Amino acid sequence: MQIVPSGESLGARIIGLDLSQPLSEADRHAVKQALGRHGVISFPDQTLDAAELKRFSSAFGTLEINVANSYQEPGHPEVMILSNIVVDGKPLGLADAGQDWHTDMSYSKEMAFANVLYGIEIPRRNGEPLGCTEFCNMRAAYLDLPEELKEKLAAKTATHDFNKFWETMRREKGSKRPPLTDEQRRKKPPVSQPIFLRHPITGDFVLYCNPGYAERIDGMDKAESDEILTFLFQHQLQEKYRYRHRWSENDVLMWDNFGTIHNAVADYTPEEHRLIKRCQVMADQVLAEAAQAA
Repeated sequence: MQIVPSGESLGARIIGLDLSQPLSEADRHAVKQALGRHGVISFPDQTLDAAELKRFSSAFGTLEINVANSYQEPGHPEVMILSNIVVDGKPLGLADAGQDWHTDMSYSKEMAFANVLYGIEIPRRNGEPLGCTEFCNMRAAYLDLPEELKEKLAAKTATHDFNKFWETMRREKGSKRPPLTDEQRRKKPPVSQPIFLRHPITGDFVLYCNPGYAERIDGMDKAESDEILTFLFQHQLQEKYRYRHRWSENDVLMWDNFGTIHNAVADYTPEEHRLIKRCQVMADQVLAEAAQAA
């Protein structure tokens, strides 16, 4: 197994590992450490079925089953289908692009550790891949914050709300999303998360506060909270923290939700087909391993 860093703020390729085969414990540990160090890792030239994708992903924690999403691999509800392809008038999967910058499940008490995506069909135009996935480095963003702001926010939490993201998506041009019902909002209540937290693999502080879901700094008046959040969101999206993954067919892409925020780029048309299968790894295992090592 060879780890090839991108040379950028985030990213590395791992070569020589066949994800269709069970991981040894040594390889699992090496992948986990690489993910903590590089934030985003890709495994090129993989050939996986849904069961193999699920087995690889589950080596790092419990897999989410999204009961509200019907776009799942038959027989494998942990494997979500992301696609803009329509067959006989029915969408093949959930269209995932254009969601703006966020961290998956920061709105939930049960935090997400990693996403694992397998690219099957990638749209291209003039030979160039479309639908890239962008990331920003939250360890670097934390390190560069003014010291007085780090001290001010050291013990602070922020409220994260799924409805903030939902309403943002409803305002998008052409969106037909209805508002969340009272029942849906009851099932996804706002939660408080630390603005800074220690990464469970590296032990480094990261900025855990994203534009998609964070809406208020707890215990702070709204005007001051809005001012600080605006600064944090602009700060973390600086170009120097960014990394863009250009997809190729048969890529497996894995990223760390503690140390990064991400954005799916919607630069392709309905006629330019995209098909990706996805597993979301919850943080139960990585947090337990961190606690055991402490």
